[in-house]
Amino acid sequence: MLDTEIIDQLRDHFAGLSGDYTFRVSPSDRPEQEELLSLLGALASASSRLRVEVAGEKVSAVRFELLRGGEPTGVAFRGVPGGHEFTSLVLAILNADEKGKLPDEGIRARIVALRGKPALRTYVSLSCTNCPEVVQALNQIALLGGITHEMVDGSLAEDEVESLGIQAVPTVVLPDGKVLHVGRSNLGELLERLETELGTNAVPAPGREPVDYDVVVIGAGPAGASAAIYSARKGLSTALVTHKLGGQVAETVGIENLVSVPYTEGARLTADLEKHVRSYPIELLEHRKVQSIERGERTLVKLASGEVLRASSVIVATGAKWRELGVPGEKEYLGRGVAFCPHCDGPFYKGRPVAVVGGGNSGVEAAIDLAGICSHVTLVEFMDRLKADDVLVRRLESLPNVDVVTSARVTEVAGDGSAVTALRYQDRKTEEIREVPLSGVFVQIGLVPNSGLFKDVLETNRYGEIVVDARGRTSAPGIYAAGDVTTVPFKQIVIAMGEGAKAALTAFEDRIRAA
Repeated sequence: MLDTEIIDQLRDHFAGLSGDYTFRVSPSDRPEQEELLSLLGALASASSRLRVEVAGEKVSAVRFELLRGGEPTGVAFRGVPGGHEFTSLVLAILNADEKGKLPDEGIRARIVALRGKPALRTYVSLSCTNCPEVVQALNQIALLGGITHEMVDGSLAEDEVESLGIQAVPTVVLPDGKVLHVGRSNLGELLERLETELGTNAVPAPGREPVDYDVVVIGAGPAGASAAIYSARKGLSTALVTHKLGGQVAETVGIENLVSVPYTEGARLTADLEKHVRSYPIELLEHRKVQSIERGERTLVKLASGEVLRASSVIVATGAKWRELGVPGEKEYLGRGVAFCPHCDGPFYKGRPVAVVGGGNSGVEAAIDLAGICSHVTLVEFMDRLKADDVLVRRLESLPNVDVVTSARVTEVAGDGSAVTALRYQDRKTEEIREVPLSGVFVQIGLVPNSGLFKDVLETNRYGEIVVDARGRTSAPGIYAAGDVTTVPFKQIVIAMGEGAKAALTAFEDRIRAA
């Protein structure tokens, strides 16, 4: 089932295993059982530390659990973890052996402090690109004792899927059948949900002593990573605080407009950013949320985890998020037909029909751009007329492959489980529900800067963007800002990277002048 090249690669990955691991397979008469045993046998052939056994009571499913030294790790798979989930299985073995990318001590302490040890199930599709990150994050939490976790291939558990009303993957379910989470997520977000749902024994530390740095960068997208790297290169002690590495970039499928890089993908660029950051002595505090900042002679940055950072320079690079429609199917098909950036993702829909939601300048400009790529574009606007500038509207109306629908309330993004197939909307005048068959939906109803935390500290404009000067300085001395959260025009990766570098160099220059 695994070719020789893959097994050779696995031998390299497993060469340093220090523990003994067993795939304990439950007896089953399911036809997929043979496929599972073949996969696990091939995997076990890559290391003398791995073995397969069939033991326990017969089950109606295809299932195995991972044992470490003969004891359950808390990680199990129901189904044959092929496709994208094969990586989840390999990482579970490595993480169980304390190898690979692991949570830092602060995150580990929060996991250990979770109350109870519920048995979570994550229902997945093996073709889902959003599922592995959720499975891998929950496996890490299970390995540290916070929960037990089972990946479930939804195609082999149709009765459960129907009884639970699951209509999207990944779906994380608690033991009582309550849905904990649906859709894309990461370790930090899932841990927060578990802390809220289960409670935590973590003891708040309001008197915790601050940790001092020269520079604290908040946000680790292109702007934040760039700012941290440039700060570290100047010899400054630097902390990079982020809830999610990569920011919007991590959710971007294809990137073709990063100068000197003809093509990359969001996940790859995010990994490259992390690799570059880790090549410098930067304290990377991942899966953290900033709770507040307090100005003083040195700025205090307080995290929701109870950690407190103190720095003479703070660079805010928290980015922005696309304003969402908030309708069924939008989150489920993000990256699989739902997109927010026509410049980045438009070429992937070449020759196919799409819709643009939003009749302002950004929406009309997106429709014009997409009309040159796609077979047909339907522009959907809530109001009874387009809000864009007349010159743009006239240009749009001159295009033969564009339809404009006004007075329309979008009600659903429909799909077949793997990709978008249609957009449904309600005619606000007749209340009739209509459907447009298509392959992609571009949401263009505006960006929301992630600036709420700073509005009482920094000047923002009416759009919520942090006001910066040409060098990245904000209204507060010692606090700088860069990227999509600021008033700098054109929200593009290459611009954010440059702005992050600029803010870091400005902070360094101000520091030297003040010395």
